[in-house]
Amino acid sequence: MTARLLVSLSGIDARTLDRGAALSAELAARDVPLSLLLTPRAAAGQPGPVLAWVRECHAGGDALLQHGCDHATGPRVLVGRGRAEFAALPAHEAGLRLTAAGAVLDRLGLVPQGFVPPRWLASPGTLVALRRHGFRLCADLSGVRDLRGQTVHRGRVRGFGFGERAEPWWCFALVMGAARAARRGGLVRLAVDTADLARSRPRQALLDAVDIALHHGAHALTYPDLLTGRPARAA
Repeated sequence: MTARLLVSLSGIDARTLDRGAALSAELAARDVPLSLLLTPRAAAGQPGPVLAWVRECHAGGDALLQHGCDHATGPRVLVGRGRAEFAALPAHEAGLRLTAAGAVLDRLGLVPQGFVPPRWLASPGTLVALRRHGFRLCADLSGVRDLRGQTVHRGRVRGFGFGERAEPWWCFALVMGAARAARRGGLVRLAVDTADLARSRPRQALLDAVDIALHHGAHALTYPDLLTGRPARAA
């Protein structure tokens, strides 16, 4: 089975736009598209150049995914050491947040092609609400869900942890994990925040992970491509 490669970018704002654009150029040179994770409330406060860049990327073949609503949480939503906006919401509350986020995106003229919850954690109620709001795709920590066909494409998302002391370990794990998944013909999911790109080691590790996945024959896709069956871009 041919391995598939998905790369997502979050944390896009005016301060980090140059980093995102530089990564996009590096990946474009490798024929690897990006899946852009955009938080509606945060996007509404961005200046024109940021949204113009997002629209340009989307028009050029990158994907646009809704990344939660505003990342705010209630007291019941406790996950590990932090909180995640959609990790424990019932369907009604998740639906209210999705309605509010949809109104924001409509005003911005942006149409998301799928949904990614903060910290990649979505409650069963969130999945119900997403279906009711017409979403087809939800990418969580362990896979990519087709909300219409009930299919789950299994593959754990790989990113960077916290703390400079642990940084070398996370970078090593990212590259080795990508190589192992690609060799097995699996789904290689790499996630990076623009904050990670400020440091040379994580940035290089991401590119190394992409390169080693391509070396093992992975085909680069966006998250929506995975569900629609569009032809993969050449590795």
